[in-house]
Amino acid sequence: MSEVKKATPAQGGGPGGSPGERRGPGGGWTRFVTARPRLTLLVALVLTALAVLAGGGVADRMGSGGWEDPAAESSYATAALEREFPGSQPNLLLLVDAGKAGVDDPAVAAEARRLTERLAAEPGVEGVGSYWAGGSPALRSEDGTKAVVAARIAGEEKEAGALLDRIAPAYRGTHGPVEVTLGGDLAVRHEMQTIIQEDLLRAELIALPVTLVLLVMVFGSAVAALLPLGVGIVAILGTNAVLRGITEFTDVSVFAQNLTTALGLGLAIDYALFVVRRYREELAAGADPSAAVRTTLRTAGRTVLFSALTVAVSLAAMLVFPQYFLRSFAYAGIAVVLLAAAAALTLLPAALVLLGHRVDALDLRRLLRRRAPGPDDTGAAPGWTRAAGLVMRRAPVFAVLTTAGLVLLGLPFLGVKFGTADDRQLPATATSRIVQEELRAGFPGDPGGALTVLAEGAATPAEYGAYRERIAALDGVVRVDGPVVSGAGADAHAYYSVVPDGPATGEGAQHAVGELRAADAPFTTSVTGQAAVLVDSKDAIGERLPWAAGIVVLVTLLLVFLLTGSVLIPVQAVVLNALSLTAMFGAVVWVFQDGHLSGLLGFTATGDIETTLPVLMFCVAFGLSMDYGVFLLSRIKEEYDATGDHEGAVRFGLARTGGLITAAAVILAVVMVAIGTSRVTNTKMLGLGVALAVLMDAMVVRSLLVPAVMKLTGRLTWWAPGPLRRFHDRFGISESEQPPATAAGTPEERREPVGARG
Repeated sequence: MSEVKKATPAQGGGPGGSPGERRGPGGGWTRFVTARPRLTLLVALVLTALAVLAGGGVADRMGSGGWEDPAAESSYATAALEREFPGSQPNLLLLVDAGKAGVDDPAVAAEARRLTERLAAEPGVEGVGSYWAGGSPALRSEDGTKAVVAARIAGEEKEAGALLDRIAPAYRGTHGPVEVTLGGDLAVRHEMQTIIQEDLLRAELIALPVTLVLLVMVFGSAVAALLPLGVGIVAILGTNAVLRGITEFTDVSVFAQNLTTALGLGLAIDYALFVVRRYREELAAGADPSAAVRTTLRTAGRTVLFSALTVAVSLAAMLVFPQYFLRSFAYAGIAVVLLAAAAALTLLPAALVLLGHRVDALDLRRLLRRRAPGPDDTGAAPGWTRAAGLVMRRAPVFAVLTTAGLVLLGLPFLGVKFGTADDRQLPATATSRIVQEELRAGFPGDPGGALTVLAEGAATPAEYGAYRERIAALDGVVRVDGPVVSGAGADAHAYYSVVPDGPATGEGAQHAVGELRAADAPFTTSVTGQAAVLVDSKDAIGERLPWAAGIVVLVTLLLVFLLTGSVLIPVQAVVLNALSLTAMFGAVVWVFQDGHLSGLLGFTATGDIETTLPVLMFCVAFGLSMDYGVFLLSRIKEEYDATGDHEGAVRFGLARTGGLITAAAVILAVVMVAIGTSRVTNTKMLGLGVALAVLMDAMVVRSLLVPAVMKLTGRLTWWAPGPLRRFHDRFGISESEQPPATAAGTPEERREPVGARG
């Protein structure tokens, strides 16, 4: 970076700004923020107030599903069945408990029929059936004490949920001789949405005060510690408003709010740490507050903007998937990242100009700082300087052992099994889960495990019967019910209920889906059911995963090249970022699939991982790893440009950013762990998994593996062919404001005053 002296008109202290400022990106905005900080804050305050109004009630407009591919065969079959045979796809179940009297007791039967008739008369409820109406043994428990009333609430997820809220109080509870509880897919998803909203509020109440304490410990000043929280709150409120607008056009998952909170606080803290640290060093070098802010925006501000772009690109990769669950995280993630960066580059500089040297007010560490060892002559913490030296001296050892350890931690992921989210995501005390557990344990067969085959087109009774016999003979099929026929001729529709062997989404059920789809039929067929949805979801993700990975890798390679001008460093960044995620993926399988620590963490292991979760966790964790990687590489590149000393630049970069990255990672991990306290398993997995990935990346990969690998690659690290070098000279992004060290002079002559470095 450029030498920072006492501000003069030539250096940016005057109205026109320095030549470097006029040439640098965002020079006009820099001058506006520093010249009109009060106006900047006032505009931001008004926009934030509007965001609060616009984003109010956004959670009520969100859905709790989105794991299905809307273009898949199973989605088509489900929609057609809902239209032609509403009773074949019940999403609301009333579990009627008759106690010792039994479900066939006359008084019990009379009350149950009354409830059934009353439910059938509700507007928006269709396809109502019950054990007492049809006598189906599948709707009666094996001990005869419970039976089921099944119905379908029509409409989109939001409308169906609203109707459930309206009618549920009239049906749950005691009705004469029976006790009624509500279950079914709609009830499960609705209760999940309610629990997530409650858990998110609790996570915020946990994360905010703990984060504030940690920020005070990192910054020392209570005033400085409040700045990142302000940036984070603005980013979160703004993202809620964006999501509220998106819900007008498409479905958005309620799970995305967890990512909004986590990234809003985490990235705001990252960016604020970087900006405030640089601002303080500019003040220490003798600059006045306005000049210090201008220099900070031209240097650290570039890195923040560049980092936000890399994180946003990683999250944008989820837009290639058809499931709105994944797309929702892209909407929320891109919005919160860009808003956090915008707030860090507008509100924060304006506040720093107004605060000036008072940014260090209420220094709560003054006494401790007197006793602690001071920084060395480079301004780096002595502990990180010694650690950098040790890693560089033993680079082969650190590189081999660290890589081997990360690969070993990731080995459990080789045994991953994919499934679908169900009621077991909820806590054991959730009412809808209790109902589903009763159905699984006490009723014949798996009530949710049947596959449904939709038949469309003209057929004779003999053809329907022959097809029934054909699918009954397939391997893994236990029972076939039906067909149920509607219409005639070309408009005829029919469906068969097929019970596969084993669990609803097990290997046997998935194999049965393939067999059913391959079976010859005299009419058009399509298959749906839990296993069919899982098969289609896996196919959709597998088909698009190379595209998503390609987008992330190619854009990362380009952006890191623009930052460093090197061909090798971008490749290292991609490979080492991927290594940093191995511990997360291994822990996901070992803990959440296999059930280790399930008692301690309070969840039910299902023996599989929801199909979309690894994709989501990869995009989030990879983006955050790039965030930290950009901070480290920008400082290394800056020092290398200033001195031409490769090893010295690596040591300097680690010494100057190690503490910053670690502090940011610990604070972000606290936020993610708070999210991980959720009672919903998927949210718990996301929070705890990403927290582990962030800590491993900051404390192992950035602190040990990256400097060790760069030591081993030597000056070759910075090589690029001539055409690419010229491309970087023209379009590259750098935090340094001076030409590379190869221009002229010795490293000592080119080295800038220590206090000027951020």
